[in-house]
Amino acid sequence: MPQPARIPVSVGLPLALASGVAIPAQSRINGALGVALDDSLAAALVSFGTGLAVMILVTAVFPRGRAGFGQILPALRERRFPRIYILAGVIGAWFVLTQTLTIAVLGVAVFTVATVAGQTLTGLVVDRMGIGPGGKKTLTIMRVVGAVLTIAAVAWAVSPKLSGSGGGADWLLTVLLPLSAGMAMSFQQAMNGTTGMHYGTPITATLMNFVSGFTALLVVWLVKVAVSGFGNPLPDTWWYYLGGVMGCVFIGVSAMLVKTLGVLLTSLGLIGGQLVGSLLLDLFLPAPGSVVVAATVLGTALTLVAIVVATLPWNMPGFRPWARRRNG
Repeated sequence: MPQPARIPVSVGLPLALASGVAIPAQSRINGALGVALDDSLAAALVSFGTGLAVMILVTAVFPRGRAGFGQILPALRERRFPRIYILAGVIGAWFVLTQTLTIAVLGVAVFTVATVAGQTLTGLVVDRMGIGPGGKKTLTIMRVVGAVLTIAAVAWAVSPKLSGSGGGADWLLTVLLPLSAGMAMSFQQAMNGTTGMHYGTPITATLMNFVSGFTALLVVWLVKVAVSGFGNPLPDTWWYYLGGVMGCVFIGVSAMLVKTLGVLLTSLGLIGGQLVGSLLLDLFLPAPGSVVVAATVLGTALTLVAIVVATLPWNMPGFRPWARRRNG
């Protein structure tokens, strides 16, 4: 079988950056939809519904999607992975729900910093536990340093809001929502990597994410409707319905680039796109009540530096501070 053409770094990294921007764009779209509907649950449900529709279409059109779909029941019957892994989409549902709940208050930049921080922190635990298909990974000094730097970056980025007059405690609680979503996403990625490996394609893992996430949100939304009724009717603004599509783009492009660029370059490009995109949105298309000050910009930059540090090996060439030099 011929090998797929490799994507040069000069093309792949800009593509990773561009696809990374899809996440803060999704955050802004879902946040705006939540405000328009006056119903955060309904906005998250719409986002997952559009994403599910896209993945059903992709599964039906592409042969690998159809083949992977045929592996779902055999994989569950044969217990190729813990069955709870098919509920990974519930984590994605929580992530989207936190978008609709907090974007209007936090702004996209702080939301992104908080979620990236959560991913970095629990990424250490997930790698150490060996939940993903790559097995256990060593807990290096560099990764610990990167996690500590990330905590400092988040505190710095949100400090202007926390130190403002009034609402400090409310702000802290609000920041904890995307932080918790980011922490859960590391487990979701490990679960998706494992299920995708056994399905034979990430298309099916993505499809099942949208199925379980949509189902969970639908159940909760129906309970909410029974208690407090419906929110506003669906708005006519067409771009409010692109949130789920953005999620599909992010997952699909990252899966494609990992094969040729490797995990390190792809991850840095995607995360860089999220951080840069979130700042650009808050600078040029700010949400009501959001603010970008020096601490937000520098805290975001420090988060990116921390992520780079966390990916560096402790024993990289020339970095052995304790090793004695021989012969002088």
